[in-house]
Amino acid sequence: MTAAHGIRPLSDTVHVSATLDKASAENFPVAPAFLPRAWRDGLTAVYGYARLVDDIGDGDLAPGGRDAALLGLDPAATDDRLAMLDAFEADLRRVFGGTDGPPRHPLLLALQPVVRAHDLTPEPFLGLIEANRQDQRVTRYETYADLVGYCELSANPVGRLVLSLTGTGTPERIRRSDAVCTALQIVEHIQDVAEDLGNDRIYLPAEDMRRFHVSEADLAAPSAGASVRSLVAFETERARELLNEGTPLVGSVHGRLRLLLAGFVGGGRAALRAVTAAGFDVLPGPPKPTKSGLLREVAAVLRTAPRKG
Repeated sequence: MTAAHGIRPLSDTVHVSATLDKASAENFPVAPAFLPRAWRDGLTAVYGYARLVDDIGDGDLAPGGRDAALLGLDPAATDDRLAMLDAFEADLRRVFGGTDGPPRHPLLLALQPVVRAHDLTPEPFLGLIEANRQDQRVTRYETYADLVGYCELSANPVGRLVLSLTGTGTPERIRRSDAVCTALQIVEHIQDVAEDLGNDRIYLPAEDMRRFHVSEADLAAPSAGASVRSLVAFETERARELLNEGTPLVGSVHGRLRLLLAGFVGGGRAALRAVTAAGFDVLPGPPKPTKSGLLREVAAVLRTAPRKG
């Protein structure tokens, strides 16, 4: 049987696995084994979607043009990121009942039953696409508020989807989740200053760079001088404050969801601790937490998160 009859070729299965395998490199657990199977399946499908749209926006797709072909484009279109994002959005529309058949990409086909089972809406998924479109047009952020606005598209939808998948969304939890997700995005930007600059992107607000007398040339150095370290320390503290603002989310839920959310917050805290331990010098490469350090931070979140409800 062929893909048209519902069975994907082995090459597509391997292709999908290569995308999902990137979960192991994240600062936080994506779909840990202690969760119920339905939650794991939903979180894995959402992660696959988010990872693929980021890979499109970053130009980090697997070679050979397979993703372009799956989305109905010429394989040579792989490098046309805006065309790929447009085709990806068209395929997302098929997830939500488009008139031209089922989704074409296997990661989106896997997302469709999750969307239906949990009555998910298109808005969070569209936000992630729009964030990656913005990455093609905007490579510098003038103010911290501008950066937070970007995080509302690039990060906050993921937390909102986690709450939707687990049936726990309330206005207060969404507010706390947004704080955590924005913090995690800023943590990633702090870790990846050198890599982002190599892609002609700077996510450190320009107003902060001027305040600490940091130039773009300073960010291109092999290691950080005192001014860069001071700037990174400032942004690190901002991210820590956001994580603290969002931490009550952990105490507002129970059971295995509480452990999952503690993993998100603890992952962010462990990454910030790694940045601090590196003396705020992120230019040689992203400081990464150890597994033991991550576990310590998760345990600390579970001990200290105020319980509600």
